[in-house]
Amino acid sequence: MSGNGTRDGRDETSGSAADGDLSGRLQRLGAQIDAKRPPADQKKSPGDAQSGHSSAIGLAFRLSAEFVAGVLAGGILGWLVDRMVGTAPWGLIICLILGFAAGMLNLLRATGSVKSARPGGH
Repeated sequence: MSGNGTRDGRDETSGSAADGDLSGRLQRLGAQIDAKRPPADQKKSPGDAQSGHSSAIGLAFRLSAEFVAGVLAGGILGWLVDRMVGTAPWGLIICLILGFAAGMLNLLRATGSVKSARPGGH
């Protein structure tokens, strides 16, 4: 703020030389970074990681639903058998065990560990 027309003591020629030097260094740095990056076709986009995470959560919900549905179906069927026939608690116990086994079988089929009994595979 001395009023002499120059900024902080430097003249304009040294400022433009410094800008040119910085620009050249920036271009060299950009070229080095591009050389070290993998090709664009091998890069994964951020959406790929997110969709993989979403599909893993979807699979977890599907597997838990398969198991819970088998146990609940066995429990409800056992309760109905006990109410109609009057064999409490044996109908509930036996059908819960069968529901547990059916739920486990559904889990194994859903993960592909066990083949389906049908000839078509599904």
